[in-house]
Amino acid sequence: MKFVDEVTIDISAGNGGSGCASFRREKFIPFGGPDGGDGGRGGSVYAIGDRNLNTLIDYRYARRHEARNGEAGRGSDCNGAAADDIVLRMPVGTIVKDLETDEVIAELLEPDQKVLLAKGGDGGFGNLHFKSSTNRAPRQKTLGWPGEVKSLRLELRVLADVGLLGQPNAGKSTLIAAVSNARPKIADYPFTTLYPNLGVVRVAPEQSFVMADIPGLIEGAAEGAGLGHQFLRHLQRTRVLLHLVDFAPLDEGVDPVAEAKAIVAELKKYDPELHAKPRWLVLNKVDMVPAEEREAKVKDFLKRFKWKGPVFVISGLTREGCEPLLRAIYEYVAAQKNAPIPEPDPRFDQ
Repeated sequence: MKFVDEVTIDISAGNGGSGCASFRREKFIPFGGPDGGDGGRGGSVYAIGDRNLNTLIDYRYARRHEARNGEAGRGSDCNGAAADDIVLRMPVGTIVKDLETDEVIAELLEPDQKVLLAKGGDGGFGNLHFKSSTNRAPRQKTLGWPGEVKSLRLELRVLADVGLLGQPNAGKSTLIAAVSNARPKIADYPFTTLYPNLGVVRVAPEQSFVMADIPGLIEGAAEGAGLGHQFLRHLQRTRVLLHLVDFAPLDEGVDPVAEAKAIVAELKKYDPELHAKPRWLVLNKVDMVPAEEREAKVKDFLKRFKWKGPVFVISGLTREGCEPLLRAIYEYVAAQKNAPIPEPDPRFDQ
């Protein structure tokens, strides 16, 4: 299935039915009085988060969604029937924005979360509604109210605890395939990954976290080069970023330190908040480096890269060093999820 993470759609709630102006006509009852019923309510448009969906492909080709209008009122005190609401099922993590104002209408962060997108119009009043002691034969009625009409932009940001970041062919897909049940395409050429992949990593029974793999970044991605900049939004909800570095590039002229610095620069250009997220350095493909040279190369890399944060040396192919990395990630993510709620500032009580 094709991965689609941004679409535009048009929605239209139903109009309310008009009220009815009618009078009771029955033999031997000369003054039956008004009996016109009210109109029915128009259908509304709702969005609901569905954990079984992972793409917006359904809305790429079905872009117009209309609810039915309410029925008009009738005589004999009959109110019009209300129209059924329509529910649009979207992947969890979808952001719904107004296309004209760019205002965020809803953000579906939990499964089965239901949000109103467009409210249906209320039904009009029949003349029975206007009956009073001084107005015994009202002839006025009201039309139904129109339903809301909106143009929306749907933007999907996958929900993951950990995001993989790095140059093409840094081994991101190999790592997520080694530690989870995800099966991304793996090949020896750049941009093998064309869309994000999610994998559930199980550290122990009832201990797991979600890892996201996005296409690789290259220099100039913030200006539109390559594919990775299109999917950086999927890392904005992660709790920690794993910066994978190809520690043993096939081309001897490629400097891993320069490649790593380019990724950090592009990340800062794209979104300073994303750049400020907790980021761990993961030196991958260590199996390609002789054992006696690893320690010296790692020290030289960290010295030139001027890195002070957590460092892990692994091999996604042989799973060497992966277990300590996964355990550290789980402990960090679990601590973040169970973080205590900060006490409110008494200065803002009023």
